[in-house]
Amino acid sequence: MSQQTPAAPLPLPLILRTLGVADRDLAACTPLTGGTYNTVTRVTLIDGRDWVVKTPPPHSAGLRYERDLLVNEVAFYTAAARAGGPTVPRVVHSEPDPTAPTGAYLVMTARPGRPWHEVDWAEAPHDEPRLRAELGCLVGRLHTVTGPGGFGYPAAPLGPPAATWRTAFTAMTEAVLADAETYRAPLPYPVDRIRTVLARAAPVLDDVTRPALVHFDLWQGNLLVAGEPGARSIGGVIDGERMFWGDPVADFVSLALFGELEEDGDFLAGYAESSGGRLEFSDSVRLRLALYRSYLYLIMLVETVPRGLGPEAADGTRELVAPHLVSALDAVSRRTSA
Repeated sequence: MSQQTPAAPLPLPLILRTLGVADRDLAACTPLTGGTYNTVTRVTLIDGRDWVVKTPPPHSAGLRYERDLLVNEVAFYTAAARAGGPTVPRVVHSEPDPTAPTGAYLVMTARPGRPWHEVDWAEAPHDEPRLRAELGCLVGRLHTVTGPGGFGYPAAPLGPPAATWRTAFTAMTEAVLADAETYRAPLPYPVDRIRTVLARAAPVLDDVTRPALVHFDLWQGNLLVAGEPGARSIGGVIDGERMFWGDPVADFVSLALFGELEEDGDFLAGYAESSGGRLEFSDSVRLRLALYRSYLYLIMLVETVPRGLGPEAADGTRELVAPHLVSALDAVSRRTSA
């Protein structure tokens, strides 16, 4: 092991000193990539502790719902601690106030493994279906957790918790549509047309009466797989910053991004085992899925502007996502006009 203390970007040294960690206590500081919003660093201490430190960007440009995202992430890990078992990081310390001397930050325990999409499943073909069932069990347990104060984002970027899911989700979709207008984001349909389509389907949201714990970013990059081929397990569920209290069905969008979770029998079997019953893809569930797909795809398209993506990356995102947004909105229209 090198005796040279690894360099660390500001404000990380100040954060670590606040936690009583001196330079001599550091074994390694490794920047982590893959996210598009926060700065993330893995910090390994010589006493064996292994942490991940998150700090938000210094700029304020972003979508309306992104205010105080670390508050959401702390809420997710705290609420999921028991239901998610050891796969969920534990909060070591957090500072939600961006005006604090350190700025806002979150320190959590690191979880082992590599992102799901980086695993070579051909090395042990039976691993993936087994882990899809394991993932279903895990998500089902997370969905049994009920919010303490209503529906919406814990950080309350759009106002206080709402008494109904319809009120909360309407505010969420209206916020991203307002962002689309503010940033003049290119969308496949005019904002007013999208707003009208979503509003017609709003009554179905009243079918949701319990504010469940929803991660809403369970794509494969946020699912860590640990272990050797033939003995793999889910090592971590990370990046809970986009969580909200709402309809558990909303998690099924990112779990099958651009696909259909209804076709994933392994996941659904595990989900039924831990959630207390088989999920029925009723007309209500399918319409709500179309609404949540529309919301996620809108976010993916609108955020390309404040993120400052280059023209090539922004065009690539639009080419990929816009057709899926059209399909989701068309599904909403069909189901509300039937």
